[in-house]
Amino acid sequence: MENDPNKDKQNQINIELSEEVAEGVYANLAMIAHSNSEFVLDFIRLMPGVPKAKVKSRVILTPEHAKRLLGALQDNLKKYEEQFGPVKGTQEAPKFPMNFGGTMGEA
Repeated sequence: MENDPNKDKQNQINIELSEEVAEGVYANLAMIAHSNSEFVLDFIRLMPGVPKAKVKSRVILTPEHAKRLLGALQDNLKKYEEQFGPVKGTQEAPKFPMNFGGTMGEA
């Protein structure tokens, strides 16, 4: 079998990452909705003592891409836990309102 170096170049994708996007966005809550043709992932920042949360990013995926994302997350979590130990957490959805275990402040 021949090893064609041009074949490897054809299978590569050039991905551009702007500085703004590379900084990332912090989110501590995700909400997921779906229809028959898409999954909508809203990444939200919820602040202690603030009754209003903001959606910081929204990602819309096809069901096929959502399933690939699920597989990639499972694979990465497995590798993470092999290196750093089990991730503490629960399968339960958070109870609202969330106050992060502290007292509610006033302005």
